[in-house]
Amino acid sequence: MKIIQTVIPDLLVIEPQVFGDDRGFFYESYNAKVLLEKAGISEHFVQDNHSRSARNVLRGLHYQIQQPQAKLVRVVIGAVFDVAVDLRKSSKTFGQWVSTHLSVENKQQLWIPAGFAHGFLVLSEYAEVLYKTTNYYAPQHERTILWKDPDLAIAWPIQTEPILSAKDKVAKLLRDAEVFA
Repeated sequence: MKIIQTVIPDLLVIEPQVFGDDRGFFYESYNAKVLLEKAGISEHFVQDNHSRSARNVLRGLHYQIQQPQAKLVRVVIGAVFDVAVDLRKSSKTFGQWVSTHLSVENKQQLWIPAGFAHGFLVLSEYAEVLYKTTNYYAPQHERTILWKDPDLAIAWPIQTEPILSAKDKVAKLLRDAEVFA
């Protein structure tokens, strides 16, 4: 695996070594020993999630204020514009964000530590996103930051208004949201 640093040092793009031939391909999508040795990731994953979304669906920016979840995110069908926002008030990068394109073609993953909000926009006809989490889903602690918060100014590659869930439509601005210490 290749570990790619982002402008926020705690967010990492993980690129697997892919072995392919005329039959197809093989790669390790998760190896605890390699992630510990190469990236210092020692978290224990407790839940795997799988979502399917149509083109122009935007999910996020979600986080859990209690029972925070670190996530290891990848795409197995299609492509997404994936975003993580630092919500750790004590961090030098508080309020900053990183984006990356995750796709079935590039097979990259994004490591998002606890303390970040996460969201993605589907760029393909549809996309299936798999992500491991280090804590269980706790809807009572889930919070959402507005995807188009002007203070964040995320450069979403959007031509038209995205398709949002009811909770994402009423999300808070970062300045009004609960954040981490």
